[in-house]
Amino acid sequence: MESAAEKPRTPVTLKRSLGLTDLLLYGIIVIQPTAPLPIFGVLTLRSGGQAVTTILLAMVAMLFTAISYGRMASVYPSAGSAFTYVGKEINPSAGFVTGWSMTMNYMLNPMFCIVWCSKAAMNFAPGIHYWMWAVFFFLLFTGLNLCGIKTSAHINAALALGMGIVMAIFFIAAARYIMGHPHDGARFFSLPLYNPHTFRLGSLVGGTSLAVLTYIGFDGISTLSEEVENPRRNILLATVLTCVVIGFLSALEVYFAQLVWPQVQPFPDVDTAFVYVAGRAAGPWFFIVMNLTLLVGAVGSGMASQLGAARLLFGMGRSDALPRSFFGKVDVKHRIPRNNVIFVGVTALLGAFLASVSLVAEMLNFGALIAFMGVNAASLLHYYVRAPEKKLRNLLPPLLGGLICFLLWINLSKPAIIAGAIWMAAGTCFGAWRTRGFRADLVNFEIPS
Repeated sequence: MESAAEKPRTPVTLKRSLGLTDLLLYGIIVIQPTAPLPIFGVLTLRSGGQAVTTILLAMVAMLFTAISYGRMASVYPSAGSAFTYVGKEINPSAGFVTGWSMTMNYMLNPMFCIVWCSKAAMNFAPGIHYWMWAVFFFLLFTGLNLCGIKTSAHINAALALGMGIVMAIFFIAAARYIMGHPHDGARFFSLPLYNPHTFRLGSLVGGTSLAVLTYIGFDGISTLSEEVENPRRNILLATVLTCVVIGFLSALEVYFAQLVWPQVQPFPDVDTAFVYVAGRAAGPWFFIVMNLTLLVGAVGSGMASQLGAARLLFGMGRSDALPRSFFGKVDVKHRIPRNNVIFVGVTALLGAFLASVSLVAEMLNFGALIAFMGVNAASLLHYYVRAPEKKLRNLLPPLLGGLICFLLWINLSKPAIIAGAIWMAAGTCFGAWRTRGFRADLVNFEIPS
């Protein structure tokens, strides 16, 4: 008889257990149903009061890139996401650069969430030191993600339900407030969309650039391609639907908020403006509830982004862009990349003690926009340049998506560009070291069936 040691071992792979609803909930939690609320005050000022219009314009802009992501996921259903798409369609080295830029973005988001959650929690329990809260949220994010992909999906559903209930209360309270106070009739209800007294094209464009932050994170859906039932269909649908759902929900939230607090009235604090809107609509108790809701949303986002970062590192490790023995390993029991989950969590915790909130927030877009440009370029090559039949529907989405992302990228703040450039330089040096000056193969892509 063949001994157990002599039997061929089946490679441990990620478990396909997520449906379209799981993906949609994951995408909504990564972006957050309350995505525009932290930037509501700044967005209102930047747009000259037409914040709703900028949210909708940004949704159209991001849909082009979302289509490219979904279509490339149908070709390469891999946890490596943009790293794989660019590496297979353009060049392995370009794929590595894209994956490295994505890694920065994915690892910064849980770091930012640890910092923000810790400081928000101190508002409710100021006697507990910041470092204690930081360690608590690190353990919370990492521990729950180590429980497995289905556990994370159930938690995402609970978070989405909780935030949905709070926002439903806000809509009811805001409607009662608006109807119970005098206004200028029908014209009053159109001002959040178009205010002739404050409208400026430059303000609208600037506001749209800021409003794009509302959608950053939808690409995380594609990192779950290897854990999805029917990924060639569901990834595209979930990516596009996430942008649409978040877009209309965000526009509705901002619309009601602007009606409750007209732009001509200054906010007590621009950074937390929406909380004051909630307090005006329903009273001091809802001020506290909204604070808690935003905190819960940040917890969900931190967990989901850590999950996405772990899957991205797994894709890069399995492809030998990073050391396979550590990053390409899957836990046998839970069938998750355990090493990567812990690595991302520890890195985020260390960064929470060292980095400032403002710098982390500004850097988030640097890596994301590079990845977006890369995916749009890969989609353009695959579906249009190399296609036997040239179709306009295969040309416009990636072309427009790539152009919009480039314009946003070149307008990032100088500190973000400098910090991002340092990160990219470090990645280039690492790639050169692994390939003896880029003379050897950098990546060995694996695309599961």
